[in-house]
Amino acid sequence: MPKSLRAHFLMAVKGLRDPHFFKSVVLMVEDGENGSMGLILNQPSKTSVQEALTDHFDLPGIKDLVYTGGPVEPSALFILHNAGDVEFNEQPLLPGLYVGSTANAFQDVVQRIADGDKDIKFRIFRGCAGWAPYQLQGELARGDWLTVPATAEHVLQDDPYDLWEQLVEIAGRQSGVVPASNGNPELN
Repeated sequence: MPKSLRAHFLMAVKGLRDPHFFKSVVLMVEDGENGSMGLILNQPSKTSVQEALTDHFDLPGIKDLVYTGGPVEPSALFILHNAGDVEFNEQPLLPGLYVGSTANAFQDVVQRIADGDKDIKFRIFRGCAGWAPYQLQGELARGDWLTVPATAEHVLQDDPYDLWEQLVEIAGRQSGVVPASNGNPELN
């Protein structure tokens, strides 16, 4: 197990009984002695980015959906993006991938999208997944999560619905064990 799970994927497996995380893939954004935070990558909501930001930005033609990042801070918005020139003092989460860590960074990226910058790749999340200090380590010890290092190609892929299966297969090849999935969200 790496010292920090930052820039790793967590994939929920059998035994994790929280329906928020049924077949979820969490990109770990922070992991340290003060706790852990991540964003669920494969739970698009029914709300479009245009709808969510309509009071703040004019985003004509943006059909992207806001993703449910997790059950913690459900009114907070987070953004993953590739605009490195916006995050001057931030280290990328992965090469070429940043987390909008300030309100100004969020606003700058969204404004560039509104202005038609076709080079910006992004995903907006409402809420996040969070763990108190040592809580995640307990869940990992119970076998609630599989982990693999994150890759940029998986983070912003067009079809989030098969991401869990893809990454569980990778984790299984790496560990030599492929966990069984269960169709019941109570048993994940």
